[in-house]
Amino acid sequence: MTVVIDRVSGGGGDAPPPGGGHGPGLYQKRKAIYPKLVHGSFRRLKWGLMVVMLAIYYGTPWIRWPRPAGAPDQAVLIDFAHGRFYFFMFDLWPDEVYFITGLLVLAALGLFLTTAWLGRLWCGYACPQTVWTDLYLYVERLFEGDRNARMRLAKAGWGPNKIARKGAKHLVWLFIAAATGGAWIFYFEDAPTLFREFFAGEASVTAYFSFALLTFTTYSLAGTLREQVCIYMCPWPRIQGAMVDRHSLQVTYRYDRGEPRGPHRKGDPWTGRGDCIDCQACVVACPMGIDIRHGSQLECINCALCIDACDEIMVKVDRPTGLIGYDSDEAVTRRAAGKKAIYRPIRLRTVFYAAALIAVCSIMTWGFLQRTPYQLHVARDRNPLFVRLSDGAIRNSYSVKLVNRSYQPRTFHVTFGGVPVRLLQAPGLTPDRTGVNVTVASGEQRSIRLLATVPADRLTQALTPAEVTATVDDADAPVRTLAARTMFVSEGARK
Repeated sequence: MTVVIDRVSGGGGDAPPPGGGHGPGLYQKRKAIYPKLVHGSFRRLKWGLMVVMLAIYYGTPWIRWPRPAGAPDQAVLIDFAHGRFYFFMFDLWPDEVYFITGLLVLAALGLFLTTAWLGRLWCGYACPQTVWTDLYLYVERLFEGDRNARMRLAKAGWGPNKIARKGAKHLVWLFIAAATGGAWIFYFEDAPTLFREFFAGEASVTAYFSFALLTFTTYSLAGTLREQVCIYMCPWPRIQGAMVDRHSLQVTYRYDRGEPRGPHRKGDPWTGRGDCIDCQACVVACPMGIDIRHGSQLECINCALCIDACDEIMVKVDRPTGLIGYDSDEAVTRRAAGKKAIYRPIRLRTVFYAAALIAVCSIMTWGFLQRTPYQLHVARDRNPLFVRLSDGAIRNSYSVKLVNRSYQPRTFHVTFGGVPVRLLQAPGLTPDRTGVNVTVASGEQRSIRLLATVPADRLTQALTPAEVTATVDDADAPVRTLAARTMFVSEGARK
């Protein structure tokens, strides 16, 4: 059996065809896309969402949030240096990363549910690639004009006019990219302080590197690669195929109404034909360069600009709008067959995603309600297991870690129970009759060594269950008592 494989130009060992040309390749050369500006409700919605999301991204690091003295007052701050993540009234420690994991799971389930209902809504309206590409296209139109003007400029030879327009566009693109990279680094250090240090040349190498990296990626992805990011780099177009079905509402060409298509002259009857006049308005408006009339496609991001473009044409030819709109494949198929359209927003997959979303949200809420600013951890020293004193008493050693996540210093009263302790000691601290007082600074953790001594004749078994408790007198809340179980090892454990 002979297998013929096309190779990418320049690869493999096949000789080029006569004339010095190249044979067929695996990849088609990219054709530049010049989407036409359209007007309508979806375009206005996209403008509004773009302004809101860009304002959130650029403005959030500058929002202040009142916190006690010594704590940063930046509302949203990822403080790697001190191991904290501040988000308005919440602050997370490194060992609470499961909350961030839960938020990511919630975001994923929310995306799955939205996609099952409304297709790639995220891609068309909220994805950063879509938002910044929209912004870059807006700048491009300012300097080069709309679709036809940009195409003429691209074909024209290089001269003062083309250099000036292209140069001004790229300068603004670079400014936007730099602002994007600059805003990103402000999420990791105090924004006003880093702003001064950055322009004074006193910021860290990490800050400058992160700024340069995000500036480059924003400029290249939104300015140059554009639709190629969605088609070749992003995994979501492939994944979303498993999220949608025939009942998902997506941007759809209603072929039951549009076919058979063809040109239409004013005054001609509409009998025996569809409403689509094959004007290509939906195609030239698409930022992905596809024809929505071919059905659901991997490249379609559901931005709905083709809906606005088609509606404009329908108004001009005095036909009802909505030839392209949010619809389901099942509804269109049923109408084409002369049946009544059926919509099923509640189905097995949407119920499953909604139930999982509610379950994870409930677990997260319960976790936040159970969260305490204080923690107690106890580990028994294993070398040696125990020490026999000169009077015959048995002493065990424990490592106790106390965590204070509040904004005030707290005193923990540590006690040892479960066995008849004769003497409780903590090197460096003075115990009282009942236990040991340990003061822990705000936002810190402190480890102490606890020595518990028990008379040998009071022990009846080799391993005796014991418990270390720590009582916190919190002025802002009721008295909190923390407990950690452990074991007391006696002479018999060695036999």
